[in-house]
Amino acid sequence: MLKDTPDTPAIPDMHAIVGSHDIVFLTLDTLRFDVAQALYEAGELPVLGRFLPPGGWERRHSPATFTYAAHQAFFAGFLPTPAAPGRHPRLFASAFAGSETTSKHTFAFEEANLPAALAARGYRTICIGGVGFFNKQTALGTVLPSLFQESHWSAGMGVASRHSTQKQVALAIARLADGDQRTFLFINVAALHTPNRAYLPGCRADNLDSHAAALRYVDGALAPLFAACTARAPTFAIVCSDHGSAYGEDGYRGHRIAHDSVWNVPYAHFFIAPDTPPKESPP
Repeated sequence: MLKDTPDTPAIPDMHAIVGSHDIVFLTLDTLRFDVAQALYEAGELPVLGRFLPPGGWERRHSPATFTYAAHQAFFAGFLPTPAAPGRHPRLFASAFAGSETTSKHTFAFEEANLPAALAARGYRTICIGGVGFFNKQTALGTVLPSLFQESHWSAGMGVASRHSTQKQVALAIARLADGDQRTFLFINVAALHTPNRAYLPGCRADNLDSHAAALRYVDGALAPLFAACTARAPTFAIVCSDHGSAYGEDGYRGHRIAHDSVWNVPYAHFFIAPDTPPKESPP
């Protein structure tokens, strides 16, 4: 177990959060760090920006370069790692001998994945899919959704839909309104993934500008979800990307490649009122 030192970054006491808070985990699929941070600094993320710290997004390194591998890691507790040297304590961890990134504030569990661990502790677990790895149309597309008690996907929430995030958010709000059980809500937001040129009028090929336009759309579409969380229960939210995407840098395009545009991802976790959040654990 990682011992607290003056150089250890503080994390919330996840033992206090699990059981008392809803947990919302949003992956903004394929979102690059540089684009996300530029929009924050330009004041173009009025919804997400309200919850980010003064410096904006935290730059982190993804554990993988494409959706399937990254989410397998996420659900085992390996969220994107802070992009700085050192050992960084994790929020969640599936227990294994010799782990060097758990601390006394980490929610460690014996189950193989976070949805199962939370379900065992009374949570209702909901997956709202986006990209093809969540579409349940193939054996591969069922692996990640099957980790949850309840999973949803439709073509209208997929990468080809211009209004995918609005549809995902509407469904999420409806599911949150169905009962008052503590809930773990996961949404894989598909809008940033290619093809994203539809979010930039006149754009004929995906590029950094259309990627940014997709993020502006996602930011606005998330507002009703955060309002529903505020009205429902104290909520702990994690918002990050699973990987970035290259748009021609060094000759690369796309992802599943070891390039900085893919490894570097934006990350944030924060509390959504209605109550006072637990204090940050001292370093």
